[in-house]
Amino acid sequence: MDARLFNQKIQTTYKQAALLYKRTKVASSEQREELLEQSLEELRITLEELHVAEEEILAQNEELAIARSQVEIERQRYLDLFEFAPDGYIVTDATGKIREANRAAAKLLNVPQQFLVGKPLINYVPSEQRQAFRIQLQKLDRLQQLEEWELTFCPRQGIAFDAAVTVSSMYDASGNLKGWRWLIRDITARKQAEAAIRAVQLQNLQLQEAAKLRAHFLAIMSHELRSPLNAIVGFSQLLLRQTQSALPQTQENMVSRILNSGKHLLVLIEDILDFSKVEAGKLTLKLEPLNVVDLVIATTEEMHCLAEQKHLKLQRSFAIKSSIISNDSVRLRQILLNLLSNAIKFTEVGKVEVRVWELGSDRIAIAVEDTGIGIAPEDLQSIFQPFRQGNQTLTRQHGGTGLGLAITDSLVKMMGGKISVESKVEQGSTFYVELPRRVREQQ
Repeated sequence: MDARLFNQKIQTTYKQAALLYKRTKVASSEQREELLEQSLEELRITLEELHVAEEEILAQNEELAIARSQVEIERQRYLDLFEFAPDGYIVTDATGKIREANRAAAKLLNVPQQFLVGKPLINYVPSEQRQAFRIQLQKLDRLQQLEEWELTFCPRQGIAFDAAVTVSSMYDASGNLKGWRWLIRDITARKQAEAAIRAVQLQNLQLQEAAKLRAHFLAIMSHELRSPLNAIVGFSQLLLRQTQSALPQTQENMVSRILNSGKHLLVLIEDILDFSKVEAGKLTLKLEPLNVVDLVIATTEEMHCLAEQKHLKLQRSFAIKSSIISNDSVRLRQILLNLLSNAIKFTEVGKVEVRVWELGSDRIAIAVEDTGIGIAPEDLQSIFQPFRQGNQTLTRQHGGTGLGLAITDSLVKMMGGKISVESKVEQGSTFYVELPRRVREQQ
């Protein structure tokens, strides 16, 4: 019950009391007694109704007190959120003068809160941006809200900073603009990070372009170098066969050196050409059924003479029931040759052994083990990286491009396999290659 209804009940009670008074004045003694009894009953009923109304008003007052307390709590919560927010909050009137500002805003603009009130916000915008600032404020009357507006602010006696500003319009009950709410966030660190990222992206693009140019250059130069070398190797072989009995021993030795050096240089160029194909993504596998045991035997026979020159034992062992697999025979042979040549190159005493075994029904494993100089633990992480060799001082004695293991690693991955190494210095190394029996085209 509201106050108006309660007041009406009180007025009704007054009127009933006045009517009772008039009736008793004009009535006889007998009528007065009856009229008094009737009027007292009516007054009792009216007082009960007033008591009920009083209880309702008391309950409503309690509800209002509770609501007022909740409103005060929410108001204080809003003030705390406004005051202690990490970003700057400012409230301006329709002319752009500051009416409220929280602590973060005062810190950003380097002005105490009490001195910010009444100052135009445009005072803290650089002079060259003020015209654009005024134009944007005029647009705000139509937009009602603007998010992530990037502005530069100049604090008092401070360094200018970049800010992301979100502005929303405030209106009175009649719909007239009465001001704006401003959220100001310092994005200097973000802008610096974005600039750094752009610089890194630009650098990456430049590196990618340089890598493409390098790969293209390597491919062209490898072809250009290989053509005359093929001629040198071919004519050297022909010269040795046709004139072996006619040439003096010294000249024959010279031709043999030319032939061996040409072959060695061809191997290096082949490595560079293969690596450039891998980098350019142009290396493909020609899959066919092949006998892995026969392939290992033929490859080790090719390397047998090199092992004999260093008095090394070249051994092989097989633990495989079905030796037929699907792979690229040329590239699988290249993997074996790279691992075997490295093993022989870095082994002075002992043996080199090739082992082949099955891993379940769908995978095989190949290991090349040697008793050579081994690889230091700190070099194991980079052994498969291009142009890197385990011990640069030792390997310079043996030559090479440093691409053999990088090419081997790429070929194994193309086949859907994986390669790993175990090694101890002066105790030898073992390279493990795990491959699927049937290499798929998409790999």
